[in-house]
This record gives sequence, C-alpha cells and structure tokens, in this order.
Amino acid sequence: MNRSHPKKDFSVEEITELLVQFVQTQNLTEFYKWAKELHPYDLSLIYKKFPEQETKRFLLLFKPDVLADMAEALTLQEQVHLFEQLGPERTLEVMQQMDKSDLIRFMHDLPLKRREELLSTMNLDHSSIIRAVLNYPPETAGRIMTDRYRTLLSHETAKEALRESQASLLIPATSYLYVTDDEGKLVGVVSYQSLAQADDKTKVEELMTRRVIHATVDMDQEEAAQLLQRYEFMALPVVDENRRLCGVIQMDDVIDIIMDEASEDIAKMGGGSKDIDFDTKPLVAVRRRLPWLILLLFIGLISGSIVDFFEDTLNQVVALAFFMPMIAGMTGNTGTQSLAVVVRGLIGRKLDKATVLALIGREIKVGLLIGLVCGLMITVIAYFWQGDWLLGAIIGVSLFFTLVIGTLTGTCIPLLLSRFKVDPAVASGPLITTLNDILSLFIYFGIATRFLDALM
Repeated sequence: MNRSHPKKDFSVEEITELLVQFVQTQNLTEFYKWAKELHPYDLSLIYKKFPEQETKRFLLLFKPDVLADMAEALTLQEQVHLFEQLGPERTLEVMQQMDKSDLIRFMHDLPLKRREELLSTMNLDHSSIIRAVLNYPPETAGRIMTDRYRTLLSHETAKEALRESQASLLIPATSYLYVTDDEGKLVGVVSYQSLAQADDKTKVEELMTRRVIHATVDMDQEEAAQLLQRYEFMALPVVDENRRLCGVIQMDDVIDIIMDEASEDIAKMGGGSKDIDFDTKPLVAVRRRLPWLILLLFIGLISGSIVDFFEDTLNQVVALAFFMPMIAGMTGNTGTQSLAVVVRGLIGRKLDKATVLALIGREIKVGLLIGLVCGLMITVIAYFWQGDWLLGAIIGVSLFFTLVIGTLTGTCIPLLLSRFKVDPAVASGPLITTLNDILSLFIYFGIATRFLDALM
C-alpha cells in the first residue's frame, strides 16, 4: 500500500489502519495529509472503528469544527459516547460549532437536567436560540428549522442587497434570499441571480416574488417535509402566527425526517417499535414488543372461539379445515396491502370527505375484482381436489366476501384513526391480519353451515 498520497479508492478500513499507525507513531504530518481528505461521514466511520485505547488521542488531533461535522453524522448514542470522551470543556466547544438543527435534536433526547447543564455553559446567543426552538412542540417545523439563512429588507436597493449578501456566510444553497419588512415579516423571496443582473438602484421589492411557499412553526414536520419535496425546494421558510420569519428548513433535514418517519411507520405496521434497531439489547426489545403481541394473542383467541362455535360443521365436513389457512391468510394479506397504500398516502396529507369517499370507492372495486378472480380460481381448484362443485362454490364465495371485507378493513381502520388524530400506522399489519382472521373464519363457517345439509 502506497502511504505517501491519499487515494480515493482506499476503503475506510484501510484508511483506519493507516491513521491508527500514524497516531501510534506520532506521525502527524502523514496523519493530517490523509485526514484532510476525509468527508465528515467517512471520519465518523473511522472514529467508530478506531481502537478504544487510541480514540482519545485520535480526537485530540482535530479542531472543534471538524469534530462538530463528524458528530452530526453519528447517532444519539454515539454522540453521547463521543462527548463523554471529549470531556466537558471540549464538548462545549464542539457543540457551539454544530449546526443548530442537529444540536437541537441531540438536546431534545437528553434528560432535562443534563440539557440545562449544557445550555447554562453555552454563550447566551447560542443557548437562547436553542431554548426558543425547544419550546416548540416535538415533530413540528419549529423544531427542525435552522437559523442559517440570510434576509434582505424590501426597501433596500439591489446594490445594497448584493453587498450585504456577499459579506455573509449564510447565503442558502438555493441562492434564494428571503425578504422581510421592518417588523421581520416575510414579504417575498428573490434570487441571487436577479439581484446580480438588476440595475444598482432597483429596489428589492421590485425584484422579489411576493407569493412565498412557507411552513408555520406549528406545522407537522412530515407535512412541511412533503411541502418542500412537492415544490422541489432546497429550503423552506418557517413563519410564526404573525408571519414573522423564524427560520428555514433545509433539504438535508427533510431527508432525515423522511427516513425517520418511514422507519417509524414500517416498525408500527409490523407491530414493533421505532426504537428497536440492530443495537437494541434483547431484554429491551422484548419489553417494547411483548405488550403488543400479548394484546394480539388475546384478540386471536376469538378466532379459536369461532372454530369452537362451528365445531359441529367442521366435524361433519372435514374438508372445510383444508381451506381455513388459505381463507384467513388471503384475507390478512389483502388487508395489509390496503393498509400500506392508505398509510403511505396519508403521510403529510389532510384528506377531505371527497377524497376519502373516492379512496373507499376505489378499494371496494379493487376488492371486488380481486375477490372475483381469486374466488373463481379456488372454486375450480377445490372441485378438482375434492370432487365436489358445491364445496368449491362455498369456498369460492367465502373467499370473495372475505377479500372484499379484508380490503375495506385495511382501508377504513387507518382512515378512522387519522380522523381521530391517531397515527394511522398503529393500525399495524398484525392487527389488521388478526381482525381479518376473525371476520374471514366467521364468514367461511357461516356460509358452510347455511349449506351444511346440501354438503352432506
């Protein structure tokens, strides 16, 4: 391995080995030659792979701003461990270099006492901004906005605006600048390009666009993320109830939100918890998953009581038992499919009556068509398997009705939960499947019992 020049095709593992050697031999010239080429994310991977006994020496070689960028790429638990290794004074230096939206997410998850200890040691300007943002409800636009943006006054000239913007380090990645009045209210947005091409004496208010797409501080973060995504912005202004500009939501924060919300919804739809991941300890995972499973266990006992209720029917026509797993499984599957469609559609969206009715109407049609196709198929299969057209017809009709009802269950339950301000993802796959098991067995045995005499 040639160590004299950093190569882009070196793996993180190979670079880690080299940096460990440089730290151990105190070869700082080579260490910094390689370290300066690293992206903060790669640096975070190297930090996690670094030998424990060398980690403190490794961290001492970086300035606070570099460590701040690296910290932003770590999980909460990893950040806590990092700050423990840095010690109180260095932790404060690093935190004051971190992007405020990332620092606020970290502060939010800390115990209140520890959070106050850290805030009390920060400079007043920094801590006051963080305290103000933490006052907004969790998972709102106010919680994820950043103060890294630049504003212009509407009465400024293009020349004045350009001079101020060029002197600022806070020009957004979009190259768009937000325009406010003397009271700080958002009145427009103007592109940097428009300012550069305009006559020096042209007023900003003559160049700006007055209709500004924005979020409010109390808007749900998912809704704000979808708004930014829908308009393909790189940043979205956030205003309060008086339309005063409070901050900006950036695209990198939105990507984090989308990933977190998707992970949370998938976990809930599986009857699990968003707090369970690869690093969760077994007993912790059991404690978070077991209550949900115990609830489903008792609900599932209803299925057993239905089979017990129709015991005489089952004893007289044993062939009915052959198709029980298929009927229950198919109904659960179609319900879970509908659930996934509805939960995905509900993300960041407020549904009106017309949309809900249209969705239910469409799912009824889907259920009817699926039920018809699958019902006809199982009718033919049952006939050739058992040699009885009536038995095949009973199974086919049962499957038809259960698939229609399963589709409606998977559609209506999340819609009802959303209507009552409950997260629709809690209508999880296991719950829908269990409810559909109960309904499908009741319909199946009910129809079979009705035609029992003809089957004998």
